[in-house]
Amino acid sequence: MELARIEKLLEAYFEGNTSLAEEITLRAYFKGNRVDASVQMYQALFAGLEIAGNEVSQRDIKMPVKSSNFQNNWWYGIAASVIVVLTVGGMLFSNTSISQKEKEALMALNESKEALLFLSENLNKGTEQLALVNQFTETKNRILK
Repeated sequence: MELARIEKLLEAYFEGNTSLAEEITLRAYFKGNRVDASVQMYQALFAGLEIAGNEVSQRDIKMPVKSSNFQNNWWYGIAASVIVVLTVGGMLFSNTSISQKEKEALMALNESKEALLFLSENLNKGTEQLALVNQFTETKNRILK
């Protein structure tokens, strides 16, 4: 029973799905003397991981100190300002004239919109008339019954 649990924990361990408590259980199992032969090959792995976990570096590590120099930072502000000025200037002075074909296409679009609006208004008037006809038919059927 314990072997099946250990094998299940090993599978989860190698997939990276174990909790800290489960990893401690695995380390304790492989540290003991009663390791099953089918999983004994992992005993050396866990022994090596324990040794590596106890290692301490004797070397002094110095992290570079990043200084905030005003001389370097003002270039970023100037570069950003130049980009903004060029972008705004380009947008203001760009050639926005439309060609003759585009003007004709816009005129045709506007005429089509007007025609469709006229058609829509006439259809709406027709449906209002049909509503009156339907009301008349319903009233007539009530009277004749």
